[in-house]
Amino acid sequence: MLSTGIAAFSAATVLTGVVRRLVLRRGLLDVPNERSSHETPTPRGGGVAIVAVVLGGAAWWMIEGRLAPSLALGLLLGGGLVALIGFLDDHGHVPARVRFLVHLGALGGALWVAGGMPPVPWGAGRADLGLVGDVVACIACAWFLNLFNFMDGIDGIAAAEAAFVSLAAAALVAATGGPGELVALWTIVGTASLGFLGWNWPPARIFMGDVGSGFLGFVIALLLVASSGSSGLSVWTALILVAPFAADATVTLLRRVMRRERWYSAHRTHAYQWLSRRWGSHARVTLLFAAINLLLVLPAAWWSIQRTDLAPGLAAAVLGAFAIAAFAAGAGRPEREPGRP
Repeated sequence: MLSTGIAAFSAATVLTGVVRRLVLRRGLLDVPNERSSHETPTPRGGGVAIVAVVLGGAAWWMIEGRLAPSLALGLLLGGGLVALIGFLDDHGHVPARVRFLVHLGALGGALWVAGGMPPVPWGAGRADLGLVGDVVACIACAWFLNLFNFMDGIDGIAAAEAAFVSLAAAALVAATGGPGELVALWTIVGTASLGFLGWNWPPARIFMGDVGSGFLGFVIALLLVASSGSSGLSVWTALILVAPFAADATVTLLRRVMRRERWYSAHRTHAYQWLSRRWGSHARVTLLFAAINLLLVLPAAWWSIQRTDLAPGLAAAVLGAFAIAAFAAGAGRPEREPGRP
């Protein structure tokens, strides 16, 4: 898989540079406003490079017969649709309701083609949730897709998260004897994200845009479901791998909904955004998330594989701990509280 990773990393690095030049030529810049976390106009839409590398790699592996057509079609058609709606939103405006319906349709179709939600490990056995499981999986994946978009609010954080989750999943699937095709796909997603990260590291020279964040959320969600059905990486391990992002986004959403705010509108109230303003640094926050992932999340994910009987409780404990940490860091706290200037 080393050659696959090197190829994906190199292609994403080169393509991101090409996209940046084209975007600058057309003047498609993200101009800062009162809801922005950056201070200078920056090119956007660089996630197109990640989309091209991942979908190109999936198509190539399918043509060579090394990737199941069902999973390949789910990635190509569903991922392509999510990337397209993100591209249109980056270059214009697509209503939130339309985006969400497209996301649900793309995920529902991809999950159906890929075989739906596999049985969930519980105790000494597995629980087959049937249609209920498929519906819950579709809604959960749609939420993850959107939360990944919400969490792409400071330089480097979304690309670094995508690289970690993907490469950690590749290693865990390989370690548990999972299919080589899944290891390859995870490797491509992870190394393509690293290639883009070189351009997106603070201070970012280009932003991912909705085309990239939505696509990565879709692909990671779909591959986590696929991996939980054919390797030792269960749904509980998947929840642990995405716990820091999921906790921050979910706590923020719940607090905004409780205040009856438009939860889908732009804001700067995620925990990572509060930290970036408090510290005056995007890099420090991105590095903090990277350290948490490597030192806490990865060992917990590995433990959930070794002790499958404890995995549900471990996943709940990890998610709960990160939710408390996110709340303490300010997730969802209003930017201007009553009585404060």
